[in-house]
Amino acid sequence: MSFENILLEVVEQGVYLLTVNRPKSYNALNAATLEDIHSASQVVAADPEARAVILTGAGDKAFVAGADIKEMQNFKGIEAQRFSEKGMRAFRALELLDVPVIAAVNGFCLGGGCELAMSCDWIIASENALFGQPEVNLGVTPGFGGSQRLTRLIGRARAMELLVTGNNIKAEQAERWGLANHVYSAETLMDEALKLATTIAAKGPQAVRMTKQLVQRGQDMELDVACVMESQAFGLAFSTDDQSEGMGAFVEKRTAEFSGK
Repeated sequence: MSFENILLEVVEQGVYLLTVNRPKSYNALNAATLEDIHSASQVVAADPEARAVILTGAGDKAFVAGADIKEMQNFKGIEAQRFSEKGMRAFRALELLDVPVIAAVNGFCLGGGCELAMSCDWIIASENALFGQPEVNLGVTPGFGGSQRLTRLIGRARAMELLVTGNNIKAEQAERWGLANHVYSAETLMDEALKLATTIAAKGPQAVRMTKQLVQRGQDMELDVACVMESQAFGLAFSTDDQSEGMGAFVEKRTAEFSGK
């Protein structure tokens, strides 16, 4: 799994670590990096043994400081739109993975970096993390889904405040507003991320995948329709080997050994 601008490795059984690896550029997202992220998502999606993904940035300065301004500066309108669409496709592929994706945010998480983190299922942050959508400072709008995901995550009023002022917020405020789930020291961030991922990897894989789908698909449905979908998924779970093993292990007071079937 060799890429130019990212690293993709299996760090524990079923647990992938995806690292944006351009530390000299504060991990800025150029077109090639977006393509690498998209390709990495396809690798994970094709692996039946995948259980969880941790996404982070190389170095201690930045998760991702934003899109690559030097690359974008002289874009014409259609070039800019295509660059935006490339980012949208990459982030949506990551978001639609059927295994949970955890963003481990260290340092700057701005613009395209914040948009990348928000395409994950949740964010954990180090105490030195800084979040923001500063695109208006450059005379442009967000281009990788920031105006939409941020609103869905923290609400219209708070999202508007960040989007139109271009202000940044620290990790503690991001946690209070619901953008980050947890804040840890920089030294323990990756250990905590791995702890979360290995916890997930030990659960029933089919149940985890179905639960993620229920949350993603159900959030925009009417409640009654979404609950019907949940009942159907619950019934389907009882056709899996994982259900037999999980409930059998509970009754027998032993640790379940799930097969993912």
